[in-house]
This record gives sequence, C-alpha cells and structure tokens, in this order.
Amino acid sequence: MSYITATTLEDALTALAAGPASVIAGGTDWFPSQGDRPFDGTLIDISRLVDLHGVTQTDRGWRIGAATTWTDIINANLPPAFDGLKLAAREVGSIQIQNTGTIAGNLCNASPAADGVPPLLTLNASVELTSGQGVREIALCDFLQGVRKTDRAADEILTAIHIPDLPDGSKGAFVKLGARKYLVISICMVAVLLQVKDDTLTDIRIAIGAASPVAQRLTALETALRGLPTKGLTNAITDDLITGLAPISDVRATAEYRQTAATQVIQRAVTLALEGDA
Repeated sequence: MSYITATTLEDALTALAAGPASVIAGGTDWFPSQGDRPFDGTLIDISRLVDLHGVTQTDRGWRIGAATTWTDIINANLPPAFDGLKLAAREVGSIQIQNTGTIAGNLCNASPAADGVPPLLTLNASVELTSGQGVREIALCDFLQGVRKTDRAADEILTAIHIPDLPDGSKGAFVKLGARKYLVISICMVAVLLQVKDDTLTDIRIAIGAASPVAQRLTALETALRGLPTKGLTNAITDDLITGLAPISDVRATAEYRQTAATQVIQRAVTLALEGDA
C-alpha cells in the first residue's frame, strides 16, 4: 500500500492523476468500509491542506473547506440558518469522530443516512470539484446520484462546499430518529430551513434522509405550507403531502415504519425551527 500525505493541492492532484487512488481526509468512513479486506492500492491524505479547512464568508455566501471537521462546524460563528447543520454535526458519531471526520467525506461516502446531507440541501449547497483540468461546481442534489454513487470523476477532489447568501431571519433545525439517542445510524432524519414574518410562514425548505436512496427535498410539502399561519402549522403536515419516499427495510427499521415516522419527524423539525424563531 502507498500512503501519500499531500502538502499542496497540486501534489494531491498529481498523485491522483497518476493512477487509481483513494482520497481521504479523516478516513472515518473510508477505513470501516474496507472491512477485513487487505488494501494494496494508493491512499492520498488531504487532511493537511490548509486551504481545505475552515468556514469563511465570501462575496457570494459561505465557503466550507472540504477538510473542515464536524467539530469545526459546531464551533464556527454562523447565523441561525446554519443551526440545522450544527445540530447534524453533533449527531455524527462520537466526539472523536466529530474531531476527525470531515464534511466532504460525509458527502463523498454518499450514504442515504449521511447526517450532513439534509441540512446542506436546505441551504441550497453546491460542491466544488477540482482536477488537473480545472474547477467545476455542481449542485449537491445533482452530485449525489445514488447509494454510494456521486458525480465525482476519478481524477477530481471535492475541495469545498458553497452555500449562497440566505435571507435575513432564516432559521434552521435538524431532527434525527434512531434506535437510541447517541452513536446511531439514522432510521429517518429531517432538516428544515424557514422564514417567518408577522406569524406567517413566508418560506420553508424541508429535506429528508434515510428514507430513499438519496436524501431529497420535499417540494410538494414545502409548497403546501408556504403562506400558512405558524400557529397550528404542524397540523398541516399530513401523510398525503409526503411523497416520493422509497424507504427500505433493514436491521434498524422496516420500510413501513420509516414511512410512518417521516411525518412525525418532519413535525418535530418544523416545531424546533419555529421555536428558534421565537
């Protein structure tokens, strides 16, 4: 096995272009996925690339470097619109995993139960992909293409996540349902981003994960809720408005349970976001 610790992005891209290789930062998803199989390929560690760390405000919104850890996100000074992402960050494994695992690794792993995806979908995030040929940017919803499948080419490194400017007063929330409170893979999880004016819901974005091969926005439900008074809003969240899910049955829950639980988890997330607006 070859283990390359890149000190510049150019070094990492050169090594990646030289032949088949796996890119890691924290490695908290990659190493467990190998199981007991011996690995005799090439690993490129990008965790020491300074330009890939940190959360910064830009002239177009916010930039989160690919190697930014979940602990970095928890500690970042961010507006309330990012509360959902911060809450999701606290749900990613143990504190040790949060200290090491990175936001880009969570996306490139492309698990249906990746905690970071629903809040990033509500933030209209896009990902920046860099290769020796240049840089391209793609919406997160298009980057994620299926279970363990992304649009990243073999010679590309996900270098940043970009989030456009958000309207003033935006509030975020995240709720995760699992078999226990901590250190658990999701049965179902929901992120919400909303805006309220004069006790009326002026806008809302809702994304659900672990209930289909790829986390998704619930646009029909969003449309039905916009313009409603905030009082009693959760009563308008009904099963018939939650469409397009394709839950599976596994050791954590049955498909039927996930479908039924979705409504309750969405109601909890909306309630939490409204409480943040108070």
